[in-house]
Amino acid sequence: MHRSVHRPRLTAAARCGAVTVGLAMLAAPVRADPASPLTPLVDAAAQRLQVAEPVAAYKWNQHGAIEDPVRVQQELARLGDEADAAHVDRDYVTRVFGDQIGATEAIEYSRFADWKLNPASAPGDSPDLSASRSSIDAFNRAMVAQISDDWNLLHSPECAAQLGAARNEVIRDRRLDGLYQKALSSATQSYCQR
Repeated sequence: MHRSVHRPRLTAAARCGAVTVGLAMLAAPVRADPASPLTPLVDAAAQRLQVAEPVAAYKWNQHGAIEDPVRVQQELARLGDEADAAHVDRDYVTRVFGDQIGATEAIEYSRFADWKLNPASAPGDSPDLSASRSSIDAFNRAMVAQISDDWNLLHSPECAAQLGAARNEVIRDRRLDGLYQKALSSATQSYCQR
């Protein structure tokens, strides 16, 4: 059952401050001794998904499109270059990030639907998009580094079990709701390749 929550409108300064504090909190690791070696990668993916909130608010207030195919292709090309520099399979990395971007767009569509159906819950001000993009870039770099570190496990028979343990840990520790659980599953669907 979906509950409607009324969120008071904040001033631009208060909203930007809240976004900055929120993004800083996202960077906190899940736990020191993860249940799976894949937990840091999955946690970075979850944190990257959470940046969809301020990005959706910005797009909503600017009447912007959720999908930007040109920017997506530029991002995937840049991430492919980062994969090459890290000596990781470019196609694998672009496939994984394609899933990540698709899951992020799904969260943004969900927020747009919520705000369309309940205009009082829509954000009043636009967060700083450059702060969100900087966070996304940092998560992207962390994820490419983790993919490089976890390469053998990601291509082993143990991957599915380790990925499941990592997802469960991140979902529990970050208290992800149903939307974010589905988005995380979608974002990580191509991790295990044999």
